[in-house]
Amino acid sequence: MELKEKELTVEGMTCSSCARTVRQYLEGEGMSEVFVDIPKKKVSFRMIASDDRIDELANGINGLGYKVIRKETTASWLTLKLKFTIAGLLTAPMILHHIMHLTGVEISLLENPWVQFGLAAPVFLIGVVHFGRSAFSALRRGTTNMDVLIILGSSAAFLYSCIGLWLHDPDFYFFETAASIVTLVLLGNLLEDRALRGTTTALDELEDLQPQQARLWMGEGRFMDIHPEELRAGDQVMVRMGEAIPVDGVVLDGTGEANEAYLTGESSPVTKTIGQHVFAGSIMIMGHLVVRATVDPSETVFRQIIRLVKAAQSEKPPIQRLADQISAVFVPIVIGIAVLAFVSGVYLFGFSTSQSILNAIAVLVISCPCAMGLATPTAITVGMGRMTRHGLMIKGAATIEQVARVKTLLFDKTGTLTTGLLKVRQIRSKTGHDAIVRSALFQMELRSGHPIARALVNYLGNTHIDPSHQLVDIEEIPGIGMQAKDGQGRQLVLQRDDLDAQEGYHLALSRAGEKIGHVALEDELRPEAAQIVDRLKKAGYTCWLVSGDREENVQRVGERTGIDHVVSAQLPQDKYDLIDRLQKDQELAMIGDGINDAPALEKATVGIAMAGAAQTAMQSAKVVMVNPDLNDLVRLFQLSKLTVRTIKENLFWAFAYNVVAIPMAFAGMLNPMWGALFMAFSDLVVIGNSIRLKFRS
Repeated sequence: MELKEKELTVEGMTCSSCARTVRQYLEGEGMSEVFVDIPKKKVSFRMIASDDRIDELANGINGLGYKVIRKETTASWLTLKLKFTIAGLLTAPMILHHIMHLTGVEISLLENPWVQFGLAAPVFLIGVVHFGRSAFSALRRGTTNMDVLIILGSSAAFLYSCIGLWLHDPDFYFFETAASIVTLVLLGNLLEDRALRGTTTALDELEDLQPQQARLWMGEGRFMDIHPEELRAGDQVMVRMGEAIPVDGVVLDGTGEANEAYLTGESSPVTKTIGQHVFAGSIMIMGHLVVRATVDPSETVFRQIIRLVKAAQSEKPPIQRLADQISAVFVPIVIGIAVLAFVSGVYLFGFSTSQSILNAIAVLVISCPCAMGLATPTAITVGMGRMTRHGLMIKGAATIEQVARVKTLLFDKTGTLTTGLLKVRQIRSKTGHDAIVRSALFQMELRSGHPIARALVNYLGNTHIDPSHQLVDIEEIPGIGMQAKDGQGRQLVLQRDDLDAQEGYHLALSRAGEKIGHVALEDELRPEAAQIVDRLKKAGYTCWLVSGDREENVQRVGERTGIDHVVSAQLPQDKYDLIDRLQKDQELAMIGDGINDAPALEKATVGIAMAGAAQTAMQSAKVVMVNPDLNDLVRLFQLSKLTVRTIKENLFWAFAYNVVAIPMAFAGMLNPMWGALFMAFSDLVVIGNSIRLKFRS
């Protein structure tokens, strides 16, 4: 089933509650991979390619109380900043009057209730426009959100004041309360909007790399500039020096160097020639290429990375479930507490009607479910940003919490602790034949491009070749090895030595049927492997080495890296069964790269695929390491723990704020105006703590 990606610009979304409302609507309509970006006012999702309901979906979002901006429409001139500016200018005199009144100073003009009404009415109307549509839409659907509390609080204060104006009773005048609630919450929204922008840098940086132009080959030397979204698999494009490659594809003509830093983390340019693969978002540093697109733009590796980051930022880890459960019933409970504050104030505590109403309004406006809603997504966004910059692709926010809990690590050997590149460990020669063996190996392998040949040539270096050791008729036998003749016409053959394989000698050099030399090969250990294992062990992790290789080779790697638990000769099913046994008592991570590792990566609490892993392994893993550097593994565990710690801190402050603030408002210890101010800034505490995660270590 073919899917297409869509993006809408939506005005009116101001908090995580808004994002949840829009996301739930779209998911209910069958959309997948829904991502709501509040600071950018963007909503992206994937839908069936044949589905043409985009207008219907836009109307549905409009019906929720938000506004979808289409090409044929223009953004509203009444921006959040302008709303706050107008409301602030009108509210400031009333707040000043309130403060001066507390000090015994009267401002006669502002004592006039009609002046207060004239200042408060426009502010109240701005509040109805800004918060009302979302609140009324939520109530119409049988749910509640933060905007419901704001509308109830400001409406109660304004309407109660209007009744007082009608009755000419100064005890009923709370115009400054109604106006200050709207103004201060708008201030909080504005500050929150700006603060949230500081948490989205990783995704912004990725999206800024998206190519904006493609030069489509039209044939006969003609090109046409189009947007990359218009390309389709099979199209041919020209890419010149300094331009971004617009799509994943294969080079048909030309040569050049491309910067693939966004994909690999390496800034060194990569040479691209005919037949090689290129990736969208790479920058041509030198040369020019003609590229045939192998996939549609929505399926490039670049877009998959963006979708992966979006999905991870949108998903809620288990730690957020309690906050979500409380948030779901929070607003109805607060409304109940507000009603109780009014009733008990009048009938139990002997407060005046005016004071009881003020207490009820204070309960409504000081309550803040937004902070609980922001606790997880803001921390996840910042944490994911740091991980993405280190080339760590996380499949889902829940994975971050799982990684943070892991204490046991299972490493595959080949391609994980080793580079996967063969290295010569030892060359053994028959007595008196050392110079002959080395000379023959160097001459024969110099003619081959096989990885083993390159390893041998590098190992032998500038080997001196005695004229008496010159070989002729050097020939590569595919799948077998190399053969040649010496000056006396004797046949020399270099091939795999199965008889000595148990001793670790993988190649044998024979002359006239007699073995005169042996070559022991091994995977090259990653230079940082031993240091990383030592750091992980000191951090409290238990490390295992689980490999399908022979015991001798696996034990050697275990000794060189310091891994205590070593298991060799493991088939894919054996790895799977081992993880199944170990996981009964502990949560663990499997780190591998091969197709044979896929079952183990899928079975483990967290599967981590190394850079360059097989596609099957990458699909089975929950974390993909873009860079072939084990140091990023340590960063993964450190950043996961920091992110989870930040989420817990955010939830603590969000819960603590409400636990302290609501009883104070109930008891009449907080004026609604100050309550609105404290509520507005409670979100900033959570966001600020999340932004701090950018610099924590």
